[in-house]
Amino acid sequence: MIELGRGALEKMAVRLDAPVQYAFRLGEQEVPVNPLIGKTLRLEYLGAIHCTHCGRKTKKSFSQGYCYPCFTKLPQCDNCIVSPEKCHHELGTCRDPAWGEQFCMTDHVVYLANSSGVKVGITRASQLPTRWLDQGATQALPILRVSTRQQSGLVEDLLRSQVADRTNWRALLKGDAAPVDLPAIREQLFDACVEGLQTLQQRFGLQAIQPLADAEPVEIRYPVVNYPVKIVSFDLDKQPLVEGTLLGIKGQYLMFDTGVINIRKYTAYQMAVSHLS
Repeated sequence: MIELGRGALEKMAVRLDAPVQYAFRLGEQEVPVNPLIGKTLRLEYLGAIHCTHCGRKTKKSFSQGYCYPCFTKLPQCDNCIVSPEKCHHELGTCRDPAWGEQFCMTDHVVYLANSSGVKVGITRASQLPTRWLDQGATQALPILRVSTRQQSGLVEDLLRSQVADRTNWRALLKGDAAPVDLPAIREQLFDACVEGLQTLQQRFGLQAIQPLADAEPVEIRYPVVNYPVKIVSFDLDKQPLVEGTLLGIKGQYLMFDTGVINIRKYTAYQMAVSHLS
């Protein structure tokens, strides 16, 4: 085996291309992953996790890379990050108001994506198309631009009465979802939720919640030679050594002939990556 790198693992770097380009991030080092498809790859968990914020050694990773004290104190680990409609910044109880101003009081996009089927999602405008690539979407379409994260959460909460807001990761790794007409689905959603959207616009202002009528769908292709026949998920806490022929990459998942692993789940784990020469 030839070692390619070692260090604290982060979610893979992604770049929109045909196909999507991936790289391991191990501390300060980046290792391209696409050239490793078809080769025998080994991931070894070295037995240590260091918090991505404070560097403290922790036995368990919380919220993908944090120690428990940071998990309970940092604004990026608060419940409102998962459920933005529960934002409490205006109540003066934000864990870090300055952080909230920088990351939450900024333009967000509500989008439709086709990964394991059509879903609605939200992200900061600056995070597109990265968010779609991390989710393994094969089609994506921005449908609304809003002024804050809370507003994006309120819009998503409204739209998910009509469409799913989660990805079925097992279906994602069995193959590409059947293509759909995202602009047509957007119009159906707007028609079904017109009263709710108008209510939100009256609350926050017309300029705060703007439809993106001219946006075009984005088609995305992933570097996959073969999809696994059976979905078996690796657990580094129980099995610190993962090895097999790399069949492909989709979202933040590596697909081997021996199983699959969600790289993002193991953020902050000290890892060594090797391949067979």
